[in-house]
Amino acid sequence: MWALGLAAAASRTTNPWLLGLLTLTACVTVLARRTDAPWALSFRLYLWLGLLVVVTRVLFRVLLGGGLGGTVLLPLPTVPLPSWAAGITLLGPVTSESLLAGLYDGMRLATVLICVGAANALANPRRLLASLPAALYEVGTALVVALAVFPQLAESLQRVRRARRLRGDPAAGTRGLRSLVVPVLEDALERSLRLAASMDSRGYGRAGSATRGQRRLTGALLVGGLLGLCVGSYAFLDSSAPQVLAAPMLVLGVLLAGAGFVVAGRRVRRTTYRPDPWRFPEAVTAATGITVAVLMSVVAARTPLVASPDVTGPPGLTALALLAGVLGLVPAVATPQPLLQPGGEPAPAVGVGR
Repeated sequence: MWALGLAAAASRTTNPWLLGLLTLTACVTVLARRTDAPWALSFRLYLWLGLLVVVTRVLFRVLLGGGLGGTVLLPLPTVPLPSWAAGITLLGPVTSESLLAGLYDGMRLATVLICVGAANALANPRRLLASLPAALYEVGTALVVALAVFPQLAESLQRVRRARRLRGDPAAGTRGLRSLVVPVLEDALERSLRLAASMDSRGYGRAGSATRGQRRLTGALLVGGLLGLCVGSYAFLDSSAPQVLAAPMLVLGVLLAGAGFVVAGRRVRRTTYRPDPWRFPEAVTAATGITVAVLMSVVAARTPLVASPDVTGPPGLTALALLAGVLGLVPAVATPQPLLQPGGEPAPAVGVGR
């Protein structure tokens, strides 16, 4: 919830100062509260991925949108395109305004990715199973496996690079890349197969003993709830749609979806070993993310030029916008230090049985 709040706040602004502040907030929190677990070692890769997104967005601006008006920095020639590609500009004069627009858009997407990476670096993805509703247990198992893939790749990459340095392997170029990628993919595949075998032996993915009528009722409730949420969200976001459909359809969709979760959860029999308690640090962390998102939405509504500055001038800041960015640091000081075993390893994850 903390990471999603920061990501929602980043999606509401293109101000580079605020985006940089949100990124710095996520980095400081990760450095203060991460462990030595494999998933905590993947945050650096998210930073490189964010940098790649920014560079790619700026390059696309140069290739496809460099002809915007403004101060010309690089007078590139315009490549003529056929008639079916009307409206698309290839190359052309590169202006400072177009580069700043691409930079701001890339920084916004990169900040969202870094916030999600902070959640993956701080939280144990396997403990997500202990907090999911029973109706989402099978789906949650697949999500946990998917979330664990990227941290496992990061750990495998570091192990292979460490082994190469110990052997004094000076391979570089294509040969060095091949000797690095193949062991990493092989190790990740072996880990995935071992995880799948262990989950299969413990009964993960068991369909349960639901009758045909129960399955039909569950499907009808979930599909009805999904349709209600879609119609209500569309009516809420589109001002031209009948507003009488907004709130009633949203409420109806939530009620139907909740009923579907209850009915589907009755056929799942599982036990939770040592469930995570919800204490004051958890409440502070969740409330911080929600507060940051709400404050940034208020900034976007009251001072739109601060949230979405014009590329023709320097971006401005307000005290409320700075508060929204700095407030995300609260979990870095309001939460306890991660528990480590005597050898420096993270404490064992919460086990879940069925």
